[in-house]
Order: sequence, then structure tokens, then C-alpha cells
Amino acid sequence: MPPTLTRKGAATRARIVEAAADLLLARGVGRTSLDDIRACTATSKSQLFHYFPGGKSELVGAIAAFQFERVLDAQRPHLDALDTWEAWQGWRDGVVRHYGSQPHWGCPIGALSAEVSRDDPALAAEVAEHMDRWCAYLRAGLGRMRAAGLLAADAIRSGSRWASSRRCTAG
Repeated sequence: MPPTLTRKGAATRARIVEAAADLLLARGVGRTSLDDIRACTATSKSQLFHYFPGGKSELVGAIAAFQFERVLDAQRPHLDALDTWEAWQGWRDGVVRHYGSQPHWGCPIGALSAEVSRDDPALAAEVAEHMDRWCAYLRAGLGRMRAAGLLAADAIRSGSRWASSRRCTAG
């Protein structure tokens, strides 16, 4: 983000990110051009590059951060309290309900991760950090269940190996 944005500038940047996030989720990163984003957000090319001097890659990084917060918001309060089997079931049901109500089924972070991993290793690493942060919530819940005696210690180790080998998918 440019270091000195006015309140209006920050609002414009946020509007671009939110609208572009929905467009990328619907069409994909590869099938969405900066001209598509400009048209969708009613911004000029100079505005787009003012807020995202690194171009599309920087914008997609901002979208990944925005989508990560959307994922967390959609999964709270369940995500913060995964300490019983009932809590995990409530989380699962909430995730299915939320994404079932969306126009595009699936995790926006997982979708971005799958698409950028082939073309932009630096951006893929940035997106993977969001996935890792989301997975940390799940690991923390498993740890609380283990501490409460509701889960065997080796379940976490084998679950961690599984998640590491497949990358958690957020939703």
C-alpha cells in the first residue's frame, strides 16, 4: 500500500480490492486483465497503478489478504473455539452453509493459490502464508482438544503430516 493515503484514497483502494476480488473469484486470475478490473471498478489506468505500482501481481497480493480476512470472518466465531467435537461440527456446518450461499463455491484462498502457484512463485508464497495462518487456527484447535484429552497425541502428528503434504484448503 502506498505509505500516505488519504481517507478517500484508502477507501478507493479498498473498493478496487473488493470488486477485483469478486471478479477474480468468478473468472480466475489468468482470465482477468487489468482492463477488466478497471472497467469493473470504474478506475483509470493511472489510478490502478497509483494504488498498485507493482501491477497485477501487487493487486492479487492485496486480494489474497482481503480474501483471507473474508475467510476468517466467515468461519468465526467457530474458528476461535475449536476445542470440542461439537465445535468442529459447528465450524464444518457453518463453512458449508456460508460457501453454499456464495455464487462461487469453494475457498477463495485455495482458488488463488492453485492459480498463481504455476506463474508467480513470490505471489504463491504470499498466498501460501495466508493458508498457513488459517491452518494454524485448525492446529491450535487440535492442540486444545489434545490438552483436554479429547484427541490422541498421535492424531495431531498424522494430521499435520497429511495437511503438510496436501496444503490445507480453507473451506
